[in-house]
Formats: sequence, C-alpha cells, structure tokens
Amino acid sequence: MKKWMESLARGRLLRPERSGAEEDALMRQVDALFGILSEMYGADKLVLRASKLEILPMMRSSKLEERVLALQKLVYQDPGNRAVPMRHEVADILHEVEEELANVLARRMVEDKVEKLVADKMQERHEEYMQEIRAQVLKDSSGPENAQTLKRLALLEKMGTVSLARSAMEVLRPQRLGEVIGQERAVKAMLAKLASPYPQHILCYGPPGVGKTTAARLSFQAAKERGVSAFTKGAPFVEVDGTTLRWDPREVTNPLLGSVHDPIYQGARRDLADTGIPEPKLGLVSDAHGGVLFIDEIGEMDPMLLNKLLKVLEDKKVSFESAYYDAHDGNVPQWIKKIFEEGAPADFILVGATTRDPGEINPALRSRCAEVFFEPLTPVDVMAIVEHAAERLHVQLEPGVAGLIAEYTIEGRKAVNLLSDAYGLCLFQGVQEGAPVQVRRDHLLEVLQTARLSPYVTKKAVHKGEVGRVFGLGVIGFVGSVLEIEAVAFPVSGEGKGNVRFNDTAGSMAKDSVFNASSVFRLLSGQELSSYDVHVNVIGGGNIDGPSAGAAIFLAMYSAVLDVPLLQDVAVTGEVSLRGQMKAVGGIFEKIFGARQAGIRRVIIPKENTKDVPAGLTGIEVIPVETVAEALALIQVPSAAVADAS
Repeated sequence: MKKWMESLARGRLLRPERSGAEEDALMRQVDALFGILSEMYGADKLVLRASKLEILPMMRSSKLEERVLALQKLVYQDPGNRAVPMRHEVADILHEVEEELANVLARRMVEDKVEKLVADKMQERHEEYMQEIRAQVLKDSSGPENAQTLKRLALLEKMGTVSLARSAMEVLRPQRLGEVIGQERAVKAMLAKLASPYPQHILCYGPPGVGKTTAARLSFQAAKERGVSAFTKGAPFVEVDGTTLRWDPREVTNPLLGSVHDPIYQGARRDLADTGIPEPKLGLVSDAHGGVLFIDEIGEMDPMLLNKLLKVLEDKKVSFESAYYDAHDGNVPQWIKKIFEEGAPADFILVGATTRDPGEINPALRSRCAEVFFEPLTPVDVMAIVEHAAERLHVQLEPGVAGLIAEYTIEGRKAVNLLSDAYGLCLFQGVQEGAPVQVRRDHLLEVLQTARLSPYVTKKAVHKGEVGRVFGLGVIGFVGSVLEIEAVAFPVSGEGKGNVRFNDTAGSMAKDSVFNASSVFRLLSGQELSSYDVHVNVIGGGNIDGPSAGAAIFLAMYSAVLDVPLLQDVAVTGEVSLRGQMKAVGGIFEKIFGARQAGIRRVIIPKENTKDVPAGLTGIEVIPVETVAEALALIQVPSAAVADAS
C-alpha cells in the first residue's frame, strides 16, 4: 500500500510546468494511474472491471480524453453516461481522480490494518477457546480425580484395611433382652409402653451403668416384632447424647430440630445458592420419624432447646422460616416449597434417659412422658454380669473374682471394664500356649490398686448385738446407702445437768430428730434424758437431708443410755413423731436395695410406706411398723440371747 502511495506521488510529479510537454506528461500520468489500479486490483481483475463497465476500448485508446474517461469510470465505479472530457478539463479531472484514488488507498490501508488486528484477535480467541475445549474434554473424560485425589483415596482405602479388635463394651454389650441383668421390672415396663398400638414417650431414671440405653434399644427391637406395635420393621432408632445438644439463638445450626442454610452467608448447596434459594437441613427429629429418638442424659439439655423439642412433640412436625424464601419464585424445588409451607414430618416416640432426680427434670417434659425407674444393681446382679462377660471373653474366673468386683462397683459397665482390665493384665503377664486364660484375684487386685478404687460398700452387716450402734438408711441420687449411727451416754452427778451433742455436719433436720428422740425416750423409758451426757455421731460425717433418720437416732440413744444391745444386721428408717409414731419417708425402694447390698437381712419401715415395697422382693425381709416401740422390739437382741452371751 505504501508503494502505491509513492507511485501516486510520482504521478503527480510528472505534471509539467510548461505547456509544451503537457500532452506527453498527461499521458504518462494516466499510464501511472492505470498502473496503480493494476497493482491494486491485479491485471486480470482490472480487465474484468473494465469489461463490466464497457470501457476496455477506451483504456486501449490512443486519445488522452477517452483514456481519462475510462480512468474516471474505473476509479468512481460509475457505469453512467459520462461525457468525454474536453482537453482543458483533463488536468482538473486527473487531479480529482488522484484525490479520490488517494482516499481509496488510505481507506484500504486503514481497513487492512483493522482487518489484521481483527484477524489477530480472532486467532487469539480461537486459541483460548480451543484450550478451554481441550480442558473440558479432559475433565469430562477423567472426572474429578487427579493425582492428589487418587493418592488420598488410596490412603483411605489402606486405612480401611487396618482395624483393631472391637472394644470390650462392643463384645460384651447385651444382644437380647434376656441378657439385661437386674432390670427385669424396668424392661417389662418399657415393653408395655412401646409394644402397643399407642406407644408412649418415656423417661428412664436410674444410676449410670445399669443398662438404660441398652434396654431402650433392645425393647424397641422387641416391640417392632410384636403384631400390635405401631412401629414398622424398618422404623429407625436414632440415638444422641443430650450433653452435646445446644441451642443456637441465631438459628444458624440445630442438629436436633434442623436449620436453614441461606444461600449468601451460610453456603446452601451450589445449585440452590446460584439461584438464591435457601436450603432446609432436616434434624434428628425428622431422621427419627416413624421410630424412636433416644436422648441420653436428657436432663443436661439446654432448657430453650428442650422447650422447642416439646413443641415438636405436640405438632409432630418442624416448621422452617427464611427471609430468602420466596413462595412465588418459580425456581424453588417442590420439596423445599413443601417443607417451608407444610413443615418437615417429625412423628416419633421420645425415650429419654437421665441420672438426675425426677424433681430436677422439666415438669412439662415429665407430664408428656411415662416414667420408668431402673434399679441399682445388687452384688448378685453384678456377679451375674461379670460371669456372663467372662463367658463372652472365653476366660475362666478364679473363685471369688466376681464377688470382689461386686464389692467395688454397682455399675454393670464398670464391672465389665474391671474384668476387661484384669483380662488384659493376664494376657500381658503371659499365658502358656494351649492353656485356658484364667483371671485370678491377684490380677484384679492389681487393677483395683492401679485405678485407686475403694470398696463401694464399706459397712458390712453382722449377726450380733452391740450397744449404742444402729444402721439407718439414706438415699444418694438413685442409690440407697447405709448410715452407721452410734451413741454413747454417761450419767451426770447433778440432776438435769446432762446435755445432748450431735454432729454439726449432719444437718438441721437431723438435729431436730435428736430433740424429738429425747421426748420419745422419756415417753418409753420413764427417765429423763437430762440425767445423762449423750453424744450422737453419724460415722463418716454424712449430711442427713431429711427426718428419715429419726427412728435410728432414737434407737441408738435408747440403746446407749439403757445399755440395750441392738442387732447389727437390721436397719431402720422412718420419722419419729413426739408421740413415738413412725411416719412415712421417701426413697424406700432405693433404701431397701442399699440395705441388701450391705448384707442387711431385715429392714424396718413405717407402715405408711408398705405400698412402696417392691413386689417379689427376695434376699431381705421388710417389716412395716406403726410405732418406734415396735421397731425397738424387732431390733433389740432378745433377752435370752443376751443371757446366753453373758
């Protein structure tokens, strides 16, 4: 293009300044312009253009005017009827043609430059597009995997091939209801409430390690097999620990009831976030729909979350809300619309377990649930659990091992763990090849010493009489305990100068019981207690929160002052009125089991508590009485026996 512009400039320089050479100069100028056109279009195309314009003869003419006309038509692309210019017009026409040709050449230069830039850009975009296509093809053909992801997958698969032996609790956990030892009454109650066309919500109370969770799971499985049950064969059993459930006031997350993940801040699923749709996340209550939701340690739940759970129990569904939800948005999937407008189904039976006292549980929850109390395990129960566990572990027990474990715990779980520890120690010390594995007492004693455990029952009943010593009964949580109460008395020289002392740590109600006992002592013996210095003590410094030790305190004082021996395998509980009546007290069930653990053969209780004595009780005698005088007759050593001893 630059060459054409230079040729055009040379053509202009050919224009003569004197008229004598004008004809030849103009002809050369015309030839130069034709040459430029020939270079621009090519000789063949130039001839074709001339043929279409019917000017080919004029291009070859020897007359300057005709050639100028042909040049004019070629440059302007004008096939019109132009007249042959006059001689004096030729110079001006050539000047106009040169200007027009210069414009055409300039325009073509710009167009060529732009076309080159466009071509370069197109080539660049084409290459980028081809790279994207190649990457997409590779992605489609290879999937989401690469060298790093495949390496991690191989590592996970390798880890999956390595496994340790199952824990002792997995091996020894009961697999059938018949293997749940010591809870026959509680299991029967649970089955009656679950295996029904109208199952009930249940609260299970009891000390830890007695089988509440296992009993709930196995009772549910047994209930599904009953023809009258409301549960289907595939009904779920969803288990969660209440201590891990917390209520988030921002409602960002709620694993129990469910929550909504908003598309902007909380990261809803990508296909929903792209269209601005909130994603509801269903909780455990919906997972348990049609089955059982078991919440262990339900007494530890956040009160606000528990109240929300009660609302779900009433409605049998969970409601969801979100500021991002638009019911008129056509992009909202039907399942999300159904959840927001109708709620998520949550029709389940709640089974909660707790080690707390019923008085500490939310009253609204208690009013909705049937209550089942699990009994503390007796030494006989613990021994049976240990022996059953030994069979599962395929080990032999040296005589006395099961009984020794029963002295150190009342929990079935703890008993199994102690046996497992002793079993591991036995294997560590070595077992002869082919010989059976036997857990000996020395194995267990070493485990007990390492764990710094002390005997659970320290007070042992004996069949003998002692003066000024008696066993009372108390309750700690769901476990009964034996209180060892003693008294000593010394006559004073001056009349009415005696006094009664009692532990300050025992509590104000126990002190009131002492004062009541002083009045009853005068009523029964006819003597003034003020004639003696009497000191009453609760061995171990226990705090007696209630009047139930009144009868035991009176008997200890009576025995000490009048030198009356009392049987040491009999325990007594009951409040004493000023007239010597035995009044009802609480915790009879637990107290009886606590007494049986300590080897007590007879328990004396107020007659008003007769209804609280468990049916089918074995291994201990329970005698209801109306007055403390009746209790005294039952607990004091018969006079004939005292005479024989002397």
